[in-house]
Amino acid sequence: MMSHLNFEIFIVVSFGTQLTKCLLLFINVYLTFSGPGCSSLAYGAMEELGPFRVNSDGKTLAKNRYSWNYAANVLFLESPAGVGFSYSNKSSDYDTSGDSKTATDNYKFLVNWLERFPGYKKRNFYIAGESYAGHYIPQLAHTIILHNNKKANKTIINLKGIMIGNAVINDETDNRGTFDYLASHAIISDQAANDINTICNFSSDVNPIQCQTAIDEYVRDVSFIDLYNIYAPLCSNPNLTALPKKNSIVIDPCSGVYTHAYLNRANVQEALHANVTKLKYDWESCSDIIFSKWGDSPSTIIPLLHEFLNNGLRVWIFSGDIDGVVPVTSTKYSIKKMNLSTKTAWYPWFFNGEVGGYAEVYNGGLTFATVREAGHEVPSYQPGRALSLITHFLNDTPLPTTKRQP
Repeated sequence: MMSHLNFEIFIVVSFGTQLTKCLLLFINVYLTFSGPGCSSLAYGAMEELGPFRVNSDGKTLAKNRYSWNYAANVLFLESPAGVGFSYSNKSSDYDTSGDSKTATDNYKFLVNWLERFPGYKKRNFYIAGESYAGHYIPQLAHTIILHNNKKANKTIINLKGIMIGNAVINDETDNRGTFDYLASHAIISDQAANDINTICNFSSDVNPIQCQTAIDEYVRDVSFIDLYNIYAPLCSNPNLTALPKKNSIVIDPCSGVYTHAYLNRANVQEALHANVTKLKYDWESCSDIIFSKWGDSPSTIIPLLHEFLNNGLRVWIFSGDIDGVVPVTSTKYSIKKMNLSTKTAWYPWFFNGEVGGYAEVYNGGLTFATVREAGHEVPSYQPGRALSLITHFLNDTPLPTTKRQP
């Protein structure tokens, strides 16, 4: 299996003038080729849906006018221990990270957070996220259901639905869809896609030479583009500027450089109440502390998605359509694997008078939506469309079918 890239997790707690009856937990997780380890502050807070973006001087911030704070109040959690500013008093915790442990730890965090802020205990609760959160969100939701229904015999967390985007769902369809997508977008050859999908099946009858030739072509073809957005420019000048560049809603390809400088500033760490233990290493967007030490990772979470639909939970799956890491083709293949009947056939949805993407609704409570011209981190590349998407999910309203709707 070809593993996916990068890792992060952050939490969104939703309340406000129009959302006083719900909480939203957002988990955003990417997986490196060797394991997890990337920071939610680096990506979620500073480059995706947070209230600010770091300016090119690495010292100042610019307001994100499409921040999800307009629909929610947001908490960002560095997880698992060893990522970003997070740490453990037991070094063994860095060696035992995996899906199950992370689900357990995140559940404990939620329970303790609700104990500290009991005013939110009875509100409707939703979980959303992207990438490897296609594992984490269903596993956390399953843990919530298990504790709510089978152990406590009461509602501890009032979970109502989940939303996952560009999500790792089912290894076989995720991988097959990745290479089919890259071939259909003229990035790798049809022959390479076919050979990887049919020959490189990692069984005992693999033709190692033919498989390696296809893999070598794949690596060569994707080495000079950003797979997170196959049409995005690369960072050509990774240096801070004396003065901030003019702000744009389009994500700067060098944003990671600016974020690294900003979060390593002593005054920023003090303001965030971060690094209070004075870690022996710099804050990094991706951590070496747990790198390559990831444990359990089931090959599919489709049974969990069926469980949620059978329990009446709302399930939305979204996909930025120019992501080459977990592309829309993979997601379509994975949903097809679920064998659901169609309730509302494929249609365009609108934002600001333009097509924001396409959607299809299935019987049982599943909605699938694409986000047009969005890469792997949808709120980075299409912040307005992403805000519209999360707003309709929270409000349990269909995505707009006419230009007149927002």
